[in-house]
Amino acid sequence: MPWNWELPDWPKFTYNSDSLGELERRFLLGVGSFCAYLKTIDQQEYKRFVVEILSSEGVESAKIEGENLDRESLQSSIQRHFGLGTSSKKEGNKEAGMADLLYHVYEFFDKPLTHEMLYLWHSMLFEDLGKYRTHKEPMQIVSNRSNAPRVFFEAPPSERIFHEMERFINWFNSKNASGSILGRAAIAHVYFESIHPFEDGNGRIGRVLVEKILSESVHRPVLIAISKMLEKRKKEYYAALEKCNRTLDVQEWVEFFASVIIEAYEESMSLLNFLIQKAKMLESLSGKINPRQTKVLLRMFAEGPRGFKGGLSAENYITITKVARATATRDLTDLVEKGALIKTGELRYTRYSLNLK
Repeated sequence: MPWNWELPDWPKFTYNSDSLGELERRFLLGVGSFCAYLKTIDQQEYKRFVVEILSSEGVESAKIEGENLDRESLQSSIQRHFGLGTSSKKEGNKEAGMADLLYHVYEFFDKPLTHEMLYLWHSMLFEDLGKYRTHKEPMQIVSNRSNAPRVFFEAPPSERIFHEMERFINWFNSKNASGSILGRAAIAHVYFESIHPFEDGNGRIGRVLVEKILSESVHRPVLIAISKMLEKRKKEYYAALEKCNRTLDVQEWVEFFASVIIEAYEESMSLLNFLIQKAKMLESLSGKINPRQTKVLLRMFAEGPRGFKGGLSAENYITITKVARATATRDLTDLVEKGALIKTGELRYTRYSLNLK
């Protein structure tokens, strides 16, 4: 049975765009709300939000491929690009490369896609010259089961790659493109992954292409950590992609991917609101709490909008600050009275959460 790129109509992927009507409406409304929201915050808050989103995207995109990046190192590298103060932590090569890629996609989202741009992105990730694959052996995606390996997919041979990428780039840059924004983003990803032009890094580059095509469509960086949603739904992600391996009818894939984009956008709005509340709280408490309390609040904020799993306990506070239980109790009670924390439970079941309004 032929692979999708061997079919006569390749690369004419098909789907019913009418099925995306409601998701498209939610996406465009979300973009509008997002733009309005950004007008309420200052430039520094906006930069911190961008750094947080890009850091999350970088970490999660690498994680999908089985690679763990140091979040603090990655964040420091991204902060450098935005002229923000960086931590003293040494930046790793992989983290610096991912930061360069994410910043380039953010900063130059409106530039046409080119072979040279893709080569540059690849070189950022792998510290090489950046080039499409050239080996004569088939590019196969194979299961890692040694007892019964299975070929999930075989991409076009290397000799066809430049031609295939030339067509892909022309399609990507088409100014006459119409139809669903979400549909085009979904097609861009499956189309690129089907060609699999690089020896490695196709998944990471394929996902930033989604960010780029969405940003081009709405004329501003979309700032959504789509990889976080895909990592959360990784089994569904790979299963949906695999279903496209031998067909150009990608209805199921497009509907799945469009729903992921919406989830990612809503997550980004939640994060932006969280960061604004963080800034407001820390500003209102400035000079009113001690260094221990500040350290714990920052540690809680570092956990993100969902906070500590199960809530902050007195034991957590003691571990973070290295103080006696009586001091921890006084500090926590004071934070509750000042409106920074909400207390729930009693005795050993007492827990504290951030009081975000």
